[in-house]
Amino acid sequence: MPRLDRRSFLRGTGVSLALPLLDAMTPRLRSAPPEPPRRMVAVCSTLGIHAEFFTPAVYLAALRDHAKDFTVFAGLSHPDVDGGHDSEGCFLTAAPHPGRGGFRNTISLDQFAVEKLAPDTQFASLTLTTSNGNAGLSVSRNGVGVPADNRPSLVFARLFLDGSSAEVGDRVRKLRDGQSVLDAVGAEAKKLERELGPRDRQRLDEYLGAVREVEKRLVRGQEWATKPKPKVAAKPPKDVASLADFAGRSQLMFDLIHLAFETDSTRVVTLKMQGHNQVPPVKGVTADWHNLSHHGKDPDKIAQLRAIELLQMELLAAFLTKLRGSKENDVTLLDRTAVLFGSNLGNASSHDTRNLPVLLAGGGFRHAERLAFDASNNAPLCRVYVAMLQRLGIDVDAFASGKGRLAGLELA
Repeated sequence: MPRLDRRSFLRGTGVSLALPLLDAMTPRLRSAPPEPPRRMVAVCSTLGIHAEFFTPAVYLAALRDHAKDFTVFAGLSHPDVDGGHDSEGCFLTAAPHPGRGGFRNTISLDQFAVEKLAPDTQFASLTLTTSNGNAGLSVSRNGVGVPADNRPSLVFARLFLDGSSAEVGDRVRKLRDGQSVLDAVGAEAKKLERELGPRDRQRLDEYLGAVREVEKRLVRGQEWATKPKPKVAAKPPKDVASLADFAGRSQLMFDLIHLAFETDSTRVVTLKMQGHNQVPPVKGVTADWHNLSHHGKDPDKIAQLRAIELLQMELLAAFLTKLRGSKENDVTLLDRTAVLFGSNLGNASSHDTRNLPVLLAGGGFRHAERLAFDASNNAPLCRVYVAMLQRLGIDVDAFASGKGRLAGLELA
């Protein structure tokens, strides 16, 4: 069996494909192999999550296969963070009063972690969004937003394509024409497979299959964006465009995060899931997502909102399943990755920023089914952030408005 460096790549013209962790990368020592690195993902759904459905019987039913892998919180918020939709920029910072004049943001959870850890990875962090703008969740030390990537194809290119801009452009064109990145490294991959043990061969096959599946989804997304649309007599609904397909965009981003972690290309990621004034291509949904979030207790709007938000939870469940199915030194990526999912709005209909819907999955915590705090006097959400930082190995007792780890959230 060959001895491989942890930073080994399969190389071809314009392509450097990082390899997942293989047994062949671990020295044959009597001592136990080093622990895989810990990682963190923070996801914010900026149009809220309907609180009445954030229960085991409705939304959380999508996560039933991960019942022991996550904790749901109630009675959490960021003290003094108000401003309705403006609060999305403070989801990971807790900087007070974002809607006021002269507001200045503070460093976000992910960028704080990057400062402390200085990870030896290709990318210190990834900042992603499903919107068409470049505003994400990440904020630098000086209070400036870190530009977010909103095009999965470009994230894929950053992760796997190298060379001059012309070479990268040529490789992207070939991808659109159905030629896989794997074609460029096929010979080297086959040569390596012949030298690997059975378990490494299976792991490599699974990884290359995941890369190819992401490629196919990228191509399908590009095809749908350029195909002629059917002609109908009805007037076109407002604000309907390919941007509306939040599910397709989100799934690609989740798949790319999984690949980035599997190749240890980064260890810190944020994802802002946005809908705005778009009608998602979801069965039974006829109104734009933003309008539905301001439902005013209208039963029809709430029913449509339920269909959208349930799909979000299914996407999250699929992501957790991918993480659980990938291993490093016989430890799953989910065990080593803290996945925060929630919203900056507790009640989007009234722009209320109290009682935020939040869950934490994976990451090596001793998960409880539910941790509830005072609905009238919320505990600081940043106390969850302190626990996440401590789980990453950072010696810290406070972050922003959070002092100490949240009671009941124990490290495994």
